[in-house]
Amino acid sequence: MRTIVVATQKGGSGKSTLAMGLAVAAQQAGEIVRLIETDPQGTLSYWQSRRGLAEPFVEPIHAPADIGRRLDALARGGVTLVVIDTSSGINALTRAAIDYADLCLVPARPCIADIVASAPTVKIIRNSRRRFAFVLNQAPHRGPRASEAARALIQDDIADIIATPLITLRNDHQDALAAGLGVTEFHASGKSADEICLLWQWVEQRLPRADASYASDPADVESHALLANTAAAMPTEATLSWDACL
Repeated sequence: MRTIVVATQKGGSGKSTLAMGLAVAAQQAGEIVRLIETDPQGTLSYWQSRRGLAEPFVEPIHAPADIGRRLDALARGGVTLVVIDTSSGINALTRAAIDYADLCLVPARPCIADIVASAPTVKIIRNSRRRFAFVLNQAPHRGPRASEAARALIQDDIADIIATPLITLRNDHQDALAAGLGVTEFHASGKSADEICLLWQWVEQRLPRADASYASDPADVESHALLANTAAAMPTEATLSWDACL
């Protein structure tokens, strides 16, 4: 079983919608998936209430000691992938989740506030010797903000790698949440669905083999040269409004 933890101190960065989208995309790709919610705001639980009995199921966890026990039980039950959605800020529950991660995803909107706010989370992830990647989330359709954010991550030596593709701000994510669907279910042929599917493929390639332990040691991180290539490849057209949160 493999475990993905979506974490960042900054609120409004789209952790929950990213967790939902990836979980559904992974399930459609053949994984047996569970979502764990440690955020008392309960966005995933709301999504599950709209979704009914359709998998992947959401399991709220409120105590740090319960995470390891539940992961063990899910692994014994045949689950192949767990996606953990964490709350904003830094707390014991988030730290415990990170300790069990095979890969931590740190979503950040392409703005300096999100990048700066992610530094404490990155420090915890590095201290736990977990692999991680930034996901540039809620990016504008056009404009230099995404490429500027990637360059800032490189210059500040915060990121080991930036996931691709970046996730563009579109209404499909909010509409899928309200409908109790993953974005790949809501509009399977849409651009948002394409991005989430490609992001899952990128993430899956960086997870340990499916038969490896969920607490496996992190592998070597990829080079900053890839970051530079990612920044250079991003669009530079005129900016559009991008401030909305998912």
